[in-house]
Amino acid sequence: MTLPEYLAAKSVEEALFLLSQHKGKAKFVSGGTDFLRQLKRGEAAPECLISLGEIRELDFIKYDEIKGLRIGALTTIVNVANSSLIQSKFRILAQAAGMLGTPAIRNQDTLGGNLCNAAPSADTAPPLLVLGAKVKTTGVECEKFVSLEDFFLGPGQTILGQNDLLTEIQIPNVLPHSGGAYLKQKRRLGADLAVVGVGALVVMEGKILKDVKIALGAVAPIPIRAKKAEEILKGKKLDQGLLEKFSQAVSGEASPIDDIRGSADYRRGLVAVLTKRAIVQAIQQAEG
Repeated sequence: MTLPEYLAAKSVEEALFLLSQHKGKAKFVSGGTDFLRQLKRGEAAPECLISLGEIRELDFIKYDEIKGLRIGALTTIVNVANSSLIQSKFRILAQAAGMLGTPAIRNQDTLGGNLCNAAPSADTAPPLLVLGAKVKTTGVECEKFVSLEDFFLGPGQTILGQNDLLTEIQIPNVLPHSGGAYLKQKRRLGADLAVVGVGALVVMEGKILKDVKIALGAVAPIPIRAKKAEEILKGKKLDQGLLEKFSQAVSGEASPIDDIRGSADYRRGLVAVLTKRAIVQAIQQAEG
C-alpha cells in the first residue's frame, strides 16, 4: 500500500489553499479514526492527507444568551461530552457524545469529523437534528450556513464541495420547559456502532406537548427527522394509547436495511421501543 503525502495546515486559509493545490486528490483529516480504517481497507486512496489538527481557531465552545451555542469543528467529542455548559443547556448533545465509541476514540474524534464522515449511525447527528443545528462551511471564495438536515446526502456523502471545509456547528437556544434524550442500541459493549439511535426533544406547556422533534440514526441512508410522526403528539397530552400510535408511526418512517448489526425488521422494532423510552425521558426532563 502506497502511503499518501502528509501535510499539516496551521490555519483555515492554509488548509483551503493546500486542498485547492491538489485538485480533488487530497482529503482533510482531523481525528482520523474512521478514515484510517477506510485507508487500511482500501476504501479510500487520496494522494495527499491534509491534517487539520493544528488549527486551534477551530477548537472552541462558545455561548451567547441570544444567539445560542457555537462549537468549532475541531472540538473533540470528549470536550463536548464534558462541557458543563453543554451538559446544562444542551444536555442531549453531551449525552450522545458520551456514548460515542471508547474513551480513546472520544479523545481523538472531533465533532466536525463525526458529521463529515456522514455515517448513518453517527451518534451526534440525531441530537443535533432535533436541536435545529446549522453548520458553517468555508470555501476559498465564500462562507455558507446550512441546516444540518440539508448537510447529509447519503452514506459518506455531504454537501461539502471539493474545496470546502466544515468550520463550525451552531445551535439555537432551546425554549423554556424543554427536555431531550438520546438512546442508542448496540450489539455489544464498547465502541460498537449504533444498531439504532433515537434523539427526542420536547417543549411542554403544562402537560401538553407544545412541540416534539424526533431524529433517527442507522435506519436510513442518512440520519433523519420523523416529521410525520411528530405531528401526532403536537398539542396533545401524552397517554399510553397515543404513545403507542406515535412510536409505530416513527418506526414507519424508518427505512432500515439488513446488515451484520441487525435485520431491518429488528431495527424497526427497536425504533418503536427506543422512541417510547426517549419521549418519556424527554418529558420527565422538561418537567424537572
